[in-house]
Amino acid sequence: MVGYGVDIGGTFCKLGLFREDGTLVENWQIPSRREDLGAEIISDVAASICENMRKHGFTGKEVAGIAVGVPGPVTKDGVVGRVTNIGWERKDVAGELKELTGIPVKVANDANVAALGELKYGRGKGKDSLVLLTLGTGVGGGIVLDGRIVYGANGGAGEIGHCKVNPKEQAVCGCGKRGCLEQYASATGMVRMAHAFLEESEEESSLRNQSFSAKEIVEAAKHGDAVANRVVQKAGDYLGLALANVGATLDPEILVIGGGVSAAGDILLDAVRESYKTQTFHACEKTPIELAVLGNQAGIYGCMAMIF
Repeated sequence: MVGYGVDIGGTFCKLGLFREDGTLVENWQIPSRREDLGAEIISDVAASICENMRKHGFTGKEVAGIAVGVPGPVTKDGVVGRVTNIGWERKDVAGELKELTGIPVKVANDANVAALGELKYGRGKGKDSLVLLTLGTGVGGGIVLDGRIVYGANGGAGEIGHCKVNPKEQAVCGCGKRGCLEQYASATGMVRMAHAFLEESEEESSLRNQSFSAKEIVEAAKHGDAVANRVVQKAGDYLGLALANVGATLDPEILVIGGGVSAAGDILLDAVRESYKTQTFHACEKTPIELAVLGNQAGIYGCMAMIF
C-alpha cells in the first residue's frame, strides 16, 4: 500500500508519495493559487495526486489514504477554520478532497503534522510524546501525546505562538492580541525587536542604518554584536518561558524547536534551555530541548504517519 502526504503552504503545496514502510518514493510541489480566496488549491492538489496515480498505474485500491497539513486550526473531522495566509474562512478540506479523488482523507494543522513527523521519524523517534515549536515568519506549535495529535475542542491546540509572554506589550500581534510569543521569537518578531533596540540605544552595531533579516541578526550575534545578542537572548528568554508553561501543563518526553529561525543553533538553544530551566516546574526541569532534524519534510512525513 501507498499513501500521499500534502503540506499546504501560502506559496507552495508540498506533496509526497510514501510506501507503507515509511519510504518516501518521490516528492514534488505545486503553486498555492491564492486568488479567489484560495478557491482552487484543493482542486489543484487533487489533480496533482490523480496525475501521479496515473503515472504509477494506481487504480485507487493501492492507496491507503491522503493526509493533509494546513496552516490553521483543524477540527477532528477535517474542517479547517480561518487560514489568513491563504484566504480560507471555513473549509471542509477532508470532504472536498475525498470527493475529488475517491480516497480517504485526514487533515490536521501543519505544525501538529510536523510534530507527528518528528516524533515518528525525527528527533523524537522512539518516544510517545513530543511538543514542537516551529519558528518561521510566525511561531507554530504541535502537540503529540501517546503517539496521537492533540487537536483541541476547536482545533486550536498547539497554538503556542499565541501564548502570552509579555502582558505589558503594546504592539498588536497578527492574531489581534498583544504580548504573544510570536511577536518575539518569529523571524519578523526578531527583526521588530532589533529595530526597537537600535532606536532606544546608541550601541555600535553592524545592523545599524540598514535593512536586515532574522538570519543576519543571528549571524551578527555569533560575531559578538551586542544589539543582535540582546535580540537572540530576549527571543530565547520568551521561548523558555512559553516552553516552561508547556512543560508544566503537558510534561512531554521531549521539546523540539524547528523552522528557519532554529538554524541559529546553539546560540539560541542555550538561551532557551537556561530560561526554561529557571522557570519551569521542578519535575519538568530535565525535559530535553532539542532541534528538529526533518526540516521542511517533517510535514509530509507526519502525513505518512497519520495514514499508516
